[in-house]
Amino acid sequence: MSTIKQPRYRVIALRIAEKISTNQIKVGEKIHARSTLATTFGVSSETARRALNVLVDLEIVEIRHGSGAIVVSRQKAQEYVAAENEARDLQSLENGLTEQIKEHQAGLNALAKSIKNYVDQSQHYQQHNPLTPFELTLTENSSLYGKTLSELNFWHLTGTTLVGIGHEDKLVISPGPYAKIELGDTLYFVGDENSVQIVQNFFYDN
Repeated sequence: MSTIKQPRYRVIALRIAEKISTNQIKVGEKIHARSTLATTFGVSSETARRALNVLVDLEIVEIRHGSGAIVVSRQKAQEYVAAENEARDLQSLENGLTEQIKEHQAGLNALAKSIKNYVDQSQHYQQHNPLTPFELTLTENSSLYGKTLSELNFWHLTGTTLVGIGHEDKLVISPGPYAKIELGDTLYFVGDENSVQIVQNFFYDN
């Protein structure tokens, strides 16, 4: 999980503010000189100076000629600490949401991959098992109902082989040329992957 790393001088400023907010350093007290702060926190004098400047800008401390950095407001120190804690909480929430989005996206990617594999395998199976019939139930009106397969010239016009007709809870296997097609029948036929669309178009585009 990624986080925004605070500059070292802001970390030092926050630590000093925390001590002021909890009254470990009291209003009116002098904060250590830059050299002492630099040694205490293991940073350069410039970094210590920038940390003090943050506290000055926030009106937590005041630079007084001849006296150095003096604490002038515990309340502003508390406000600064509270704001920084809130920012960290928001960052934590943002990181959590980012991780959830990543996990969700990974799940979607896995689902898409599974669907692709299923489609690929289904097409492969159909290509290598051409005798597995397609199924189509005729639920819409058509002008071709009531005609025989011979009259419809079904085999020639659709390029498929009708292997069965489901009619009123009965299944007719290998229907002959005089078998009729009616509304509600379920047709079982074999052909290529476009067969279902071709048969649908045959009945409903007339």
